[in-house]
Amino acid sequence: MAKFILRRVLLIIPIMLGVTLIIFILRAVTPGDPVDQLVSTNATEEEREAKREELGLNDPLVLQFVKYVANVFTGNLGESYKTHQPVLSEILQRFPYTLIICFGSVIIGVVLGVPLGIYSSLRQYTWIDSVILILSMVFAACPGFVLALLLISGFSVKLGWFPAVGLPNALGYVLPMVTIGLGSLSRYTRITRSSFLEVIRQDYITTARAKGQTERKIIWKHAFRNAAIPIASSIGVQIGNQLGGALIVETVFGIPGIGKYIGDAITSRNFPAIQGGVLFLAFVFTIVNLLVDISFIYINPRLKSGIISGGKRKHA
Repeated sequence: MAKFILRRVLLIIPIMLGVTLIIFILRAVTPGDPVDQLVSTNATEEEREAKREELGLNDPLVLQFVKYVANVFTGNLGESYKTHQPVLSEILQRFPYTLIICFGSVIIGVVLGVPLGIYSSLRQYTWIDSVILILSMVFAACPGFVLALLLISGFSVKLGWFPAVGLPNALGYVLPMVTIGLGSLSRYTRITRSSFLEVIRQDYITTARAKGQTERKIIWKHAFRNAAIPIASSIGVQIGNQLGGALIVETVFGIPGIGKYIGDAITSRNFPAIQGGVLFLAFVFTIVNLLVDISFIYINPRLKSGIISGGKRKHA
């Protein structure tokens, strides 16, 4: 187990290098000059050139990349062009807001999606199954910002139950969580349904029913544990997607999280903030995937040898 974890941790290094390289390439091909946002409109060309030199923008892109990677390994993600504060400290200040919304939305998606998926699989090809699938697909097809605006219109403007913008109190988290959670409902429902349909057709389920065990015991003791692996994998993927997808929702609701931080940085061409934010989210995503893989072992210990060996089998 220790070797498996160490191997996965070491894989983070090339992943981070790849993400950083992609960011630098996109930065190079993106039109515009960040200096335009940092100097006055009346600045002379000498002043603009001095600003570029100060920020290191005159260095070759390869040299900028090498310097940035060297700084990242020391925990330095650069300094924000806008606030002149360390990017890492600004990200860490905003990360708790994004984390709360992310995990809250996952809980909402799982609490609603998993039971609906189970019930749908047990009522396959009935009108209940069709209604659940149609409902889940409606939420999947609805863009996040549209759903957010509908929730604000209904629950904030008309009913006044929740704040429309910002976090005046804990209730400000509810609508962002619900927006992202309902968006992920379809994935949880479909994966749970598909996984359960495969499991409940196995011979050991038929045997359990023949022994007279209750349907509740069959579902939760026998079927759920074996169907949980795809569900757990989906949760890990969704956590990563929701961390990155929080940009639109945080912007609509005015939540000061990482998503809004990156969105504001894109608008102002604040490259250190963009690079640092994307790199931080990529790092969190890889850690989440590692934790999900480890959780598979505890969900089904029989998978331990396969996961640790990377799916390779020893041949005699």
